[in-house]
Amino acid sequence: MMNNHTYPYLPAEWAPQRGVQLTWPHAQTDWAYMLEEVQACFANIAREIARRELLLIVTPEPEQVRQQISGCVNMDNVRFMPCDTNDTWARDHGPITLIDPDGRPLLFDFKFNGWGLKFAADKDNLITRRTLEAGLLQGTYVNRLNFALEGGSIESDGRGTLLTTSECLLSPNRNGQMNRAEIEAYLKEQFNLRQVLWLDHGYLAGDDTDSHVDTLARLCPDDTIAYVRCTDTADEHYEALHLMEEQLKTFRTPEGKPYRLLPLPMADAIVEDGERLPATYANFLVMNGAVLYPTYNQPANDAQAAQVLQEAFPGREVVGIDCRALIRQHGSLHCVTMQYPECVGIG
Repeated sequence: MMNNHTYPYLPAEWAPQRGVQLTWPHAQTDWAYMLEEVQACFANIAREIARRELLLIVTPEPEQVRQQISGCVNMDNVRFMPCDTNDTWARDHGPITLIDPDGRPLLFDFKFNGWGLKFAADKDNLITRRTLEAGLLQGTYVNRLNFALEGGSIESDGRGTLLTTSECLLSPNRNGQMNRAEIEAYLKEQFNLRQVLWLDHGYLAGDDTDSHVDTLARLCPDDTIAYVRCTDTADEHYEALHLMEEQLKTFRTPEGKPYRLLPLPMADAIVEDGERLPATYANFLVMNGAVLYPTYNQPANDAQAAQVLQEAFPGREVVGIDCRALIRQHGSLHCVTMQYPECVGIG
């Protein structure tokens, strides 16, 4: 496959990895009111990551985190980056890694502005630069801070196709000075793309990200897309997700073939203080030998999602992690992680 790439290229998430970043919740984050509960969820994710790969934990409190997790996590695989943080969404403030013709990593640092100026991000926007300067990440730093882009808003198949949503990338508080054609041209140039697939439909109630693609539809190996399907016509998501499904059917690979579509179940409504939370099974993380996916204490749906992901990623262990804590701050498992390809040095 390597010789089919136009370099530099944006690898797929299922390409071999060196490790994964978590940015740990602490008392100065929005998690303060439920800190113990969310730290337990992070510890479960950390345990599964460190069983298979290196784990980079960004935190202002490395010693406290070490004490929290040392009993359940393989600490030989854990590296700490002491750093001030606003929040915990590593998918969106972490670097986006490209690979150059010599197989070396280019760590692109895009601007993170709190999902279109909704939340403070002054500390999180500095994490990538500081982590490279500290030597905890090793690769070539590429400054792209003049363009707002979050990792959760894009999906790559590693072969020149990018999947995204128009709702997010055309949000006026991100790159409002650019229109759709200009943004597409910019992405194609930066990531050496053959095509950008724009999803124009689909949303999740309670989502702060303006419809990040990783909550709705995900590229998988062999020209497959796993996506959230809603079959309940009474559900508020039904119309938008039905339109998304119909649009997915029209998408073609650069070779002109339709994608194999694998529907994930829609989670049953989880409501807190009158607000529906954005529970989604599309928010999974692909790792070496495994897929970590969020569960919501809904046995039938949780099991069905696992079955679909096993079909999308044959040969990988599918591991469920209870993420009911994460959706209370409107994200899930993929949102709190950022994977690094094998060529990236960590630690």
